[in-house]
Amino acid sequence: MAELLKITLPDGSLREVAPGTTPADIAAAIGPGLAKAAIGARVNGELFDITRPFEGDAALALVTARDETDALELVRHDFAHVLAEAVQALFPGTQITFGPSTDDGFYYDFAPAERPFTEEDLPAIEAQMRKIIAADKPLRREVWSREDLIARWNAQGETFKAQWAAELPGDEPLTVYWSGNDWLDMCRGPHLASTGKLDPNAFKLTRVSGAYWRGDQNNAMLSRVYGTGWLNKKQLDAHLTRLEEAAKRDHRKLGAEMDLFHLQQEAHGSVFWHPKGYRIWRELEAYMRRAIDGAGYREVKTPQVMDARQWEQSGHWGKYRENMFVIPDEVPNTEDEGPVISGEADWMALKPMNCPAHVLIFRQGLKSYRELPLRLYENGCCHRNEPHGALHGLMRVRQFTQDDAHIFCREDQIVAEVRAFCELADRIYKDFGFTYSIKLALRPEKRFGTDAMWDQAESELRNAVAEAGLATAEYGWEELPGEGAFYAPKLEWHLTDAIGRTWQVGTIQSDRVLPERLDASYIAEDGERHRPVMLHRAIFGSYERFIGILIEHFAGKLPAWLAPVQAVVATIVSDADDYARSTTEALRAAGIRTETDTRNEKINYKVREHSLQKVPYLLVVGKREAEEGTVAIRTLGEQQQKVVPLAEAIALLKAEGAAPDLR
Repeated sequence: MAELLKITLPDGSLREVAPGTTPADIAAAIGPGLAKAAIGARVNGELFDITRPFEGDAALALVTARDETDALELVRHDFAHVLAEAVQALFPGTQITFGPSTDDGFYYDFAPAERPFTEEDLPAIEAQMRKIIAADKPLRREVWSREDLIARWNAQGETFKAQWAAELPGDEPLTVYWSGNDWLDMCRGPHLASTGKLDPNAFKLTRVSGAYWRGDQNNAMLSRVYGTGWLNKKQLDAHLTRLEEAAKRDHRKLGAEMDLFHLQQEAHGSVFWHPKGYRIWRELEAYMRRAIDGAGYREVKTPQVMDARQWEQSGHWGKYRENMFVIPDEVPNTEDEGPVISGEADWMALKPMNCPAHVLIFRQGLKSYRELPLRLYENGCCHRNEPHGALHGLMRVRQFTQDDAHIFCREDQIVAEVRAFCELADRIYKDFGFTYSIKLALRPEKRFGTDAMWDQAESELRNAVAEAGLATAEYGWEELPGEGAFYAPKLEWHLTDAIGRTWQVGTIQSDRVLPERLDASYIAEDGERHRPVMLHRAIFGSYERFIGILIEHFAGKLPAWLAPVQAVVATIVSDADDYARSTTEALRAAGIRTETDTRNEKINYKVREHSLQKVPYLLVVGKREAEEGTVAIRTLGEQQQKVVPLAEAIALLKAEGAAPDLR
């Protein structure tokens, strides 16, 4: 008789079961309600199919719809497979490639037999998906040999799948999932027990785009079909409502309407800032300078172009070379035959980050332990060669400016410095009205440095957040295994915007690798050279992306202190033109960014136009206001207006228009 398996449940209770038992069997043994509700399982912490037999003694936690993160991962993975099956049923000869779940849904990449798919194809595909869901087809896992699976893919003309199967690591088991008995896909899983476990009204296909096989533009172009998938229709409807609101807030749309910036093909991924948009930038820059000056930073400016040997030494050349803009350094020929290019060591690169340059500043002259911490700050312009398809307005660009700083400190100063940064970031984010969560990104598989070095760095970041009182559920504290940089663990700040989306912006990294690789040192109290620890930190992340986030968070209705135009003085009749101009001059003299609108248009037209421009305050003046020295103030978003003396209006707007740190 086979030895029984020991299965430990979350409450600590133990069940002994026969080999071949599945999590579904245990759910049924506990009770019919749980048997119906359970859709997956965590076995020794790993998400499993509920119908997959245990392979040994295990800790078991059953997954239901209440475990939303796991449940959504399961259903979105299933929706992707159902999508692929539906497409191949409707368009015979189509090859399947990859189909992962995403943060809000799923996608699948296809190689169509005849023509690329279009959005006109989506309704038919959705209808076919619902047929597959209604058929309640069992989803069954099998392990195949590499040879058999490659042979099957080749026999079916699935050249992409065959290539993928051939390239997977030799020691990795190749698993497939059957949908019923007539369709399968290669997949690690897990999946639900059957297609019928999906809610047929909880998904929607959203768009079609082109995508290169394996993300390489030298490979075949595929058709990518995107969808969003949820546990039920209520969740789907809520998501679609959020998407509608997000579309209204799209920073690209509002940026054009408000005349803030534009992008064009002549400078892919770089922003043309218009006067109004650059005013937002300048206000942010001035605010940040006041913040870093008050926190003891010293501002620097470093070169845009640096020799490739510097990037090789730092380690960035090996990691980021394909995302760097490189240019040859022309070396004169000794025989005066003109410039020649002389090999890899003579390449220059536009900097993709500022850190190596800051190390070079630190290395100028001997540094004493008494000079530490040394906080070097730069509004540093960087360039990264992002793929064209990845560019997205202000959110993903090729040229960007970071509010970047590097703190060079002693070992005994790390926790205090990280804590001070946490407190600075907290104050700044609250000035903009954001709530946030903090995550600790831990060591990746491929990294520089020893395990002991990483242990210490990760511990220091944990301790600093705890001392700042931020390592709590209130601040969404979470640790993210494997997501640190190749040279350091990092704390990440994830902002939550007005419609519930999260944006990762600020970060601080505790780095012992780069000072070692670039030979940074200081003279310690013992008279010997020691390596400083280098804390990489940013709060906005980049000015471009942070402005994009602000535009969407506020739906263009920026706080008065950030608004490009804080007030417009608009006339009702031409008799008030002179008074409008003198009012504008008085407002400008008080530091209020003001424009005058004396056009021969009705006041309702002017109100509507300046509201679309998101101007916080409209000061309406007519003959009576001119005679009495008053203005009628209309605040953006409000229907009522109030008439006040000009001096009172100036005092009000000056107070409202001041940056939070200057009030």
